[in-house]
Amino acid sequence: MSLVSRRLTLPDFLTPRPGSFAPDFDAELAVARRTPAGLVRRDLLDTHAPDPLPEALCDAAGDDASVVRLRDAVCELLRQYWEIAVKPMWPQMRLVLEADMTYRARQLAVGGARLLFAGMHPNLRWHDGVLHIDQMISHHRVAAAGRGLLLMPSVFVHKPAPPLSPEEPPSLAYPSRGVATLWAAAPAVDEPALVSLVGAPRARLLRLLEEPLPTVELARRLRVTPSAVSQHLRVLYAAGLVTRARDGRQVLYRRSSLGDRLAGVSSQD
Repeated sequence: MSLVSRRLTLPDFLTPRPGSFAPDFDAELAVARRTPAGLVRRDLLDTHAPDPLPEALCDAAGDDASVVRLRDAVCELLRQYWEIAVKPMWPQMRLVLEADMTYRARQLAVGGARLLFAGMHPNLRWHDGVLHIDQMISHHRVAAAGRGLLLMPSVFVHKPAPPLSPEEPPSLAYPSRGVATLWAAAPAVDEPALVSLVGAPRARLLRLLEEPLPTVELARRLRVTPSAVSQHLRVLYAAGLVTRARDGRQVLYRRSSLGDRLAGVSSQD
């Protein structure tokens, strides 16, 4: 916990900017391990300022060799934490994040930056080409024009979090949609007749499709692979039980009126 300051900030070097889409943990940890001693020292001091460094991080104020040893020790502890606490849940977390990115891409396509940021978090406000972030610990202005702004959904942050240092490339971590559903059980099927007719997996799909959803979100909620969901959706679509419509780069599925009747739901509800 010494890495987290009293202000709940974290050192930037531990959250490196991804160099590709969905890089794996080992690749990102390797980037953190290569951080020069000077940047590690700067990040740790800036994170805890104006407070002194915790005793566990006092080596950050020493020579470069001491800082490198501290950096490597921190990275090893993060690797162990990943294996124990995060890796078992990562497949579900990744599906949540991918569903959020699909939703945000649609918001951007439909309403531009204003709509994209309008529903992301109450602390964000887009006005005249400037993204304002309220309730921030530090105050600085960063020009993203020509460099872009990397948006990174997270299941761990509770509010928008740009880099602590204005010298870092423009990026913004923000709370992902659907985090609470990570702990929700897959929907149960109580209709023996429906299950006997279409099978339990397709019955669960029909129950979920009261609203338009993409394949990746259905897979996340059912805790199965997207390819498995796609196979069932093809059958349900061919039988006229679901409809589909393309929305940008994704396809949304929803129960048809026939699917509503089969599932025992009024299409007028």
